[in-house]
Order: sequence, then C-alpha cells, then structure tokens
Amino acid sequence: MKISSTSNLKYENGNRIYQYVAAITANLGIVCSEMNYGWPSPSLPILVSGNYTFKVTSEESSWLVVSPLLGAILGALITGMIVDIVGRKRLILLSSFPFIASWICIALAKSSTVMFISRFVVGMTDGLSFTAVPMYLGEIADPQIRGLIASVCPVCIIFGILLINILGSYLSIPTTAYVSTIIPSLLFITFIWMPESPYFYLMKGKVAEAKKSLQKFSGLEDVSAELGRIKNAVREQNKNRGKCLDLVRIKSNRRALIIVYGLRGFQQLSGTTAIIFYCQKIFKESRDFMSPSSATIIYFSVQLVLSFLASIIVDFSGRRPLLIISFIGTAIMLFANGIYLYLKDSTNVDVSGVNFLPLAALLCYVTVFSIGLQTIPLLLMGEMFPTDVKAYALCGADIFYSVIVTIISKVFHWSNEQFGMYVPFLFFGVCCVLGLFFVVFCVPETKGKTLEDIQRELQSDN
Repeated sequence: MKISSTSNLKYENGNRIYQYVAAITANLGIVCSEMNYGWPSPSLPILVSGNYTFKVTSEESSWLVVSPLLGAILGALITGMIVDIVGRKRLILLSSFPFIASWICIALAKSSTVMFISRFVVGMTDGLSFTAVPMYLGEIADPQIRGLIASVCPVCIIFGILLINILGSYLSIPTTAYVSTIIPSLLFITFIWMPESPYFYLMKGKVAEAKKSLQKFSGLEDVSAELGRIKNAVREQNKNRGKCLDLVRIKSNRRALIIVYGLRGFQQLSGTTAIIFYCQKIFKESRDFMSPSSATIIYFSVQLVLSFLASIIVDFSGRRPLLIISFIGTAIMLFANGIYLYLKDSTNVDVSGVNFLPLAALLCYVTVFSIGLQTIPLLLMGEMFPTDVKAYALCGADIFYSVIVTIISKVFHWSNEQFGMYVPFLFFGVCCVLGLFFVVFCVPETKGKTLEDIQRELQSDN
C-alpha cells in the first residue's frame, strides 16, 4: 500500500496527456472492429431483399452476421501467442491493414462468398484488437484514471456501431465500405507516435525504454519509484512461466477468470450483441411510430452519450454500484419488451395504442445497460490479471466472447423464426436477473486500486 500511495502522489503532479491520446488512438482499432459488427444491421435487409447485385438467403444472412466471431477465435489464439513477443503497440498498428483490405473486399464483392471470407478475416483482426488494446490501456493508465482510460474502449464500440449504421442508412454498400477505410488509415497514422507499454519493455529487460515510456505517460522526469514498482511486479509475476496453465493452477488467477468471464458472459446474455446485429429488424415492430433506420440511429446515439458519461463517473462511483443498477434496469426493460411482443404476436390483445413501446423499452434498456454493463466488463479485463498470464487471459476472453455471441446470435435467429421475438427477450431478462446475483456475490470493487493492489486482494481471499 505504501508503494501505491507514493505512486499516486507522483501521478497527481504529472501531465497525463499521452495517456488520453493513446487511449483515443489505440481505440480506433476498436471502432474498426465494431463497424464490421454493426455492418449487418443496415446492410442485411438490402442483401436479403434482392436489391443488390446478388441476393443472400435468410440462413446465409445469419452466418454473415457471425462469421467475424468465428474469425475472432483464431485471431485471439494467434495474438495470445505473439503479443508478449511482438508487443502491444506493433500489433495494434498492424491491425489497420486487414481492416482496410476487408472493406475493399466488401466494396468489390460480386458474391456472398467473398463477403464471408472478408468478414472472417476482419474477425481475426478483431481478435487481435480486443486482446492487445485492453492490455495496452490497462498497463499505461494511472490507477486514478484507469477506469476512464479503459472505458474509452466500450465508448468506441458504440461509436463504431453508430457510425456504420449512419453510413449504411444513407450510402450504398460499396460506398459505405470505401468510406469506412478512413478509420483504419487514421489508426495507423495517429497511433504510430504513441509509446509502447512500460510493462512490455520491462518484460523484455529494456529498462531505459521503459523509463522513457513512463516519463511520457506520466509527464514526469523522475519516475524511479513507479519504475521500481512495475519492475518488482513484473519480476514477481514472471518467476513461474507456466503461462496458460497458471490461469487454472493458481487460485487467484482462477478467481479472476471466474469474475471476468462470468461478467462478460452475463453481459452478452443480456442480449446486447444480438440486438446490435438485428437492430433494424427489431425496430420494425415500431415502424408505424418511426422508421427502423431512424430508430436504430437514435438507439446507438443514446448509447454512445451514456457510455461516455459512464466512463467519466466509473472512477468516482465504483464498479459494483453501476453494475447492480445496470442489471436491474436491463432485466425490467427486457421483460417489458418481451411481454409486449408476446401480447402482440400470440394473443388477441390490442396493443396498437402502445406501438411505441419496443422503441421506448429498448431506449430505456440501452440507458441502464450503458451505465454499467457496457463499460465495466471490458474495464475489468484489463485490471484483474497479472502480466505473466494477461495475454492468455485476454485471448481466452475474446474466444469465450466469440463463442457465446455466436451461440446467442444463432439462438436469437432460430427462436425468433420458430416462436416469435418475445422468446429471446424474455430469456435475456432471466439471464440479467442471474447476472445481478453474480455481481452481488462474486465481483469485487477495484476503484482507485493499482494492478498490484488488486492482485494482492485476489490472493488474500484464497
């Protein structure tokens, strides 16, 4: 605790501008990833309707949706093996090239096969981004602002989805793809000037480079105390090189694994990604009240603003209170929407007087989702693991995410086709109730703590 306090004092007197700039530029990779995940919402209705150079079937469209998730599994595996060799910065920079190539392929595609391949490749790159970016940000951020820095990632997730929905609603599929190449180009041009993580330099024994990195990120000339703290932490964490096995062999890592993967799982079981993929289709239920494209843009605009606000308050309010409020609110809104859809599609009850309810319920849903569930699971991914297993933990988290979202998206598509849209919404509501109990009994508070403080607490609770 004494080291942590000294570190905190020095950071308070420094200039953190490089931390903020690095957070914004690195997260352009996340914007690129999420533009590809959000692409189906405005594009699939065009492809399925036949108003394009080729037509895809309903079943093919569901696989177009999840193909990046399958690629992300392979990408995360590759990243987990090389991120501690190549470095966080180099991998983030390299990701810009496949992002550009995938958009060009979509623009030039003459068949669904080319789109499948390009989306699978971009999924591999997504596996890289969601492993390297949270790791990099977690390692460069001061404890006092780590919540804000790490929360830029989920804000950029929503920005990417909103951006592609706006472009896709007003531009053709090829034009949208060409315009989208601007973002990965900006990623390379801006992030190339950022320093590498001091943790990575010390893992490689490059003390001088680590010192320069710390000086830039802290805005201080004298970083000896912080350099010593990180050096000791890296040395201690790298004594045993069991690597992947340490995730399950060491009790503190097992606990971190349960917390992070459990929270990430319940985040997705709230239905957020399925709603992203099929947003315009869902909002057709309110088409008499507002056009699906307009409702979609409003939905993600609200989510963007609230995610930004949540990133500001997360270091003041704490993680647990926001998660509890978020789970309670999402459960209520999902049940409300599910009940409305059940009454509309499976009974004779006249609900025409409240045809605005799907839009209103989902706007309330995204409000409460954004203040906790949107940002905090990704934040904890960068906080909970020591450096010697962090690459493998984040790699596994991205694989876990890809698998569970693929399953949820296919279940959403199947249950909607077989029974009606109310079934997945009611299911997601039940999962949010279970997630609430998980937070209350399993998730610790990490507000204002150094990464080493968090590790000591995980170890002391064994």
